[in-house]
Amino acid sequence: MYERYYGLAERPFSLTPDTEFFYRSVTHQEALNVLLVALDSGDGFIKVTGEVGTGKTLLCRKLLDALESDYDTVYVPNPCLNRNALLHALLVELGIDDGVEPEFYLERLNSYLIASARAGRGTVIVLDEAQALPEESLEAVRLVSNLETGKRKLVQIVLFGQPELDARLAGSSVRQLRQRIMHAYELKPLGPGSVRAYLQHRIRSAGYRGPELFDSSALRRLYQFSRGIPRVINVLCNKAMMLAYASGEFYIRRKHIEAAAADSQIR
Repeated sequence: MYERYYGLAERPFSLTPDTEFFYRSVTHQEALNVLLVALDSGDGFIKVTGEVGTGKTLLCRKLLDALESDYDTVYVPNPCLNRNALLHALLVELGIDDGVEPEFYLERLNSYLIASARAGRGTVIVLDEAQALPEESLEAVRLVSNLETGKRKLVQIVLFGQPELDARLAGSSVRQLRQRIMHAYELKPLGPGSVRAYLQHRIRSAGYRGPELFDSSALRRLYQFSRGIPRVINVLCNKAMMLAYASGEFYIRRKHIEAAAADSQIR
């Protein structure tokens, strides 16, 4: 709607996790570095947590892009599945769903991982929204993580989840799984000083080449409403740009952010 008005190739504040818009904030770049180094070291099990909207899924997609040439990767975006459904999803993603019966899912997965390791390929399983995993599926994840040769892990697993994942893993029934987590990272919201850079990155990535769109009062109000949560920033900025466009204005001011917040029922 407002793309042509601002000289944009696409909307800069879409909620779709497009890796072209990945902003290398301190916390997101550090998280990506931790993940890549841990996986390169073959450490087996990694956990990343963060509040809703802090960019876990986008980080997850960026990680998968970075691993594409060196690893076989499996991405499960919604692991709210029972044990057999989860194991079957892994087989499907790896392309080895050949009619095997459920009681042999783990054995089939093990055979594939051994063959991949012999061929020099590592395998990484990424589970998004992992706080939704049922307890029986958490146990299945532990069993998968046990697959190894005498010298190396056959598979590495990355769990992305909301803070509730930590509470799930704190239970005594999953202590064996908790003990296998070698690295953990918590994504933080953007700080006040990062919001301006985040906006600049998004609009430049969308093709904007003009002067700064958001004035200082709009930036301050944006941080107050969003508390640095990227998803909330995107919602407010998208609406603010639409409001400015509809009123025939060009620059985004405090009033546009406040109207966007009121429309979104954000206080």
